[in-house]
Amino acid sequence: MKLYDFDGMFDEKLSDYIAKNAGKYREEEWENIIPKLYQKFGDTVIKSIGKTPRGFYAGMTDDDLVRSLKAHIRENVPVSEFLCDEIERRNLTESLLPMLNGTPSEREYAMNIIGADERAIKTYMQILVSTDDGDLKDRCADFIKEKADLVTDEALVNYKNGVEKELMCEIMSRSVVRNQQIFDILLKEFRCDAENIPMHASYLAAYGDERALPYLLDKIDEEGISFIEYQELKFAIEALGGEYKRERDFSSDPYYQLIKGKSPEAVDLFAEILNPKKV
Repeated sequence: MKLYDFDGMFDEKLSDYIAKNAGKYREEEWENIIPKLYQKFGDTVIKSIGKTPRGFYAGMTDDDLVRSLKAHIRENVPVSEFLCDEIERRNLTESLLPMLNGTPSEREYAMNIIGADERAIKTYMQILVSTDDGDLKDRCADFIKEKADLVTDEALVNYKNGVEKELMCEIMSRSVVRNQQIFDILLKEFRCDAENIPMHASYLAAYGDERALPYLLDKIDEEGISFIEYQELKFAIEALGGEYKRERDFSSDPYYQLIKGKSPEAVDLFAEILNPKKV
């Protein structure tokens, strides 16, 4: 299969174009011009090929498009946007699914094209619970949350087995179909995990079950909560249609002082959190 580095061809033409128009445009103007030139290049006939970049891929079969993508990745030939666009235009998710379990590069390209397609959600869940890559876990979770109802059974099993419990809660909180087990779990985590009140309050807000309101109102009324916890609890209450009117004084809370810009000590504290000293 013949592979063409269309991006490399474009870069050569772009270098010539920039040289001919040196000083004509400001840097921010080039940022707008270059994408337009790239799209125009996609419809320009390449004499050595006899086709435009878009036309080259449009003439391929579905199988050849996927084989071409894999070959580009395997041979380290840059993958052009035109190839990815044609694959996406034809909705070839089924053919791309095996790439999710391929090399890291194959998986990256496949995920970029597939996105949150419902046909990939269960595979994303399998990847999430089997990989040690934190960024990959989070990316899979982001896609899963868009179609969470497709994997609530798996999420419940994983949670009960202690597998990625936090991510399972986050995923379950995005389900649309009401499920008593999920509500009970989200409420239990909120009530029992005192170290992560804002996070679990946000899950209850996302789930959208008004039955959580009394528990949120009880928690926000406690004297020992922090300003950060107060903010997230208030947001969750309002998201569920409730209201909290009691005036609270957080003037001694370092995070409140930081946000209000009143305390150098608070700024130092925040800097220390972001850039901890090495021992």
